[in-house]
Amino acid sequence: MRISKRLTMAASAAVFTLMAGAAMADGEKIVIGTEGAYPPFNNLEADGTLTGFDIDIAKALCEQMKAECTFVTQDWDGIIPALEAKKFDAIIASMSITEERKQKVDFSAKYYNTPPAIVVPKDSDITAATPEALAGKTLGAQSSTTHSNYAEAHMKDAELKLYPTADEYKLDIANGRIDGVIDDVVVLSEWLKTADGACCKLLGTLPIDPVINGEGAGIAVRKGETALADKFTKAIADIRENGKYQEINAKYFPFDVYGE
Repeated sequence: MRISKRLTMAASAAVFTLMAGAAMADGEKIVIGTEGAYPPFNNLEADGTLTGFDIDIAKALCEQMKAECTFVTQDWDGIIPALEAKKFDAIIASMSITEERKQKVDFSAKYYNTPPAIVVPKDSDITAATPEALAGKTLGAQSSTTHSNYAEAHMKDAELKLYPTADEYKLDIANGRIDGVIDDVVVLSEWLKTADGACCKLLGTLPIDPVINGEGAGIAVRKGETALADKFTKAIADIRENGKYQEINAKYFPFDVYGE
């Protein structure tokens, strides 16, 4: 199965050498951790390559910083402990900047910000993306994410079912085992365009909770390594200014995901 193969490859934490540019051999070496199971932001393809918005942004930032970057895949649940254990130097994996995570890691400025949303089967009797409409329903979410935290806080009358990866909740909703899922609106919208997503429809977006959803997705580094975080922050501003960010954005999305 495709999911099992992806999880097996991710669990091995194999290193994918993706040079930021031909002239980077003498630059700073940075190992970047990502999940590889969260399309269209990051995805481990069948041939072992990493693709997605996070990956292209990471490579652009490394090029801007004149750094030599390699990528390591890591299951989401263990990605912060792996950073702390120095398996890599930074996380670029659509990680939301939240106060809770700031207790464990330091962040760059955001590089995108999009709201959460709810998807349900096309024949669902759920009519609104509200706590009242989802009461008594089974809602799927990826564990250890702001989206699962959001559901726990705001969908208290729904039964929350947690999954290690987004692929697994997508399989369950497609096969009628859960009533809905919560995730980033872009992730869900892109999935709905695929054959696997033909089962379902976007019910609606949810109001951003600043405490839970945070300030947007940022680049995490080990606590105290603010110099590296600051380098990423400057590089984000630089690629926003020189047009590289917009070029990558247009490759994946018909709107600006940077947000407010």
